[in-house]
Amino acid sequence: MLEPKPRVLVLCTGNSCRSQMAAAYLRSLSGDRLEVSSAGTEPAASVHPLAVEVMAEDGLDLASYRPQDYRPFLTAERIDYLIVVCDGAARACPASWPGVENRLSWPFEDPAAFVGPPAETIDRFRRVRDEIKERTLRWLASMDETLSPRVPAQVS
Repeated sequence: MLEPKPRVLVLCTGNSCRSQMAAAYLRSLSGDRLEVSSAGTEPAASVHPLAVEVMAEDGLDLASYRPQDYRPFLTAERIDYLIVVCDGAARACPASWPGVENRLSWPFEDPAAFVGPPAETIDRFRRVRDEIKERTLRWLASMDETLSPRVPAQVS
């Protein structure tokens, strides 16, 4: 019998930027070795358009993704890794979550909260995207060899 894939839940407040980007990189960079979901403590109506745009620049399509609420995951039989990517979600997330094996904190700045000219705003999204990608690569590299990243050619 095959060992089940490790389940990863990436959590943030709105599930519209950071958690969506991190989940997309985890899916892409780990191949089919992880089961990845993302959710928010206060899900937004849609994925932020600039998150969609900057991820498309790196070959990843978020256009069809929708924010979802974290509460259905509270009853999940197993979550091997809960990755919290913002301080707001860390505060709102239950301290004790049945089924969660490992809770990781990867706080990133919220690019959607930035107020400034359009060119600076998109640059902020790109910077956060690049930080998320780098953190994801480091984490995957730290996993055992069966989960080491296989970077697809289209992801730069």
